[in-house]
Amino acid sequence: MSVDSLSFRRALVQFPSGVTVVTTRGAGGEPVGLTVSSFCSVSLHPPLVLVCIDRRSDANDGLRDSRHFAVSVLSEEQQEVSRRFAAPGRGKLEGFAFLEGRHGLPLVPGALAHVQCKVRSRHEEGDHLVWVGEVIALAAHPGRPLLYHAGGYHVLDPGRRGSKPGGDRV
Repeated sequence: MSVDSLSFRRALVQFPSGVTVVTTRGAGGEPVGLTVSSFCSVSLHPPLVLVCIDRRSDANDGLRDSRHFAVSVLSEEQQEVSRRFAAPGRGKLEGFAFLEGRHGLPLVPGALAHVQCKVRSRHEEGDHLVWVGEVIALAAHPGRPLLYHAGGYHVLDPGRRGSKPGGDRV
């Protein structure tokens, strides 16, 4: 049985995910970053996480060259940050005021968490590269996460269960 791309995508958009921005530095020291929903923990001992990045993204060159990356977990107030980093090209970073982490890693201000990593391995899988990072520093702040589900942004609403069709609260 063959699975076509459209059916695959339709099924997977039913899985809600958090929204992150993955950042690193390019060969010239410039910040490189993109919005990523494929982020998860791998191991507690040692602390490992993974991110999946499209092969066409210039962020892969930065991760390969710098051997470090950061993951900023976005809060529900950061939809515009997510949209900005999801845009193509390097111009999206012009004028963005980053915080600076270890090894000069650019971090998104106001994020719920910052996870800074040293690249441990890279795996080529389909049209993406899977990067596994060993966590070298982290910080977490209270707040509610930005979520992505069925092609749109959503936020948690502690007073309701379920989702409103076409709405932005889950």
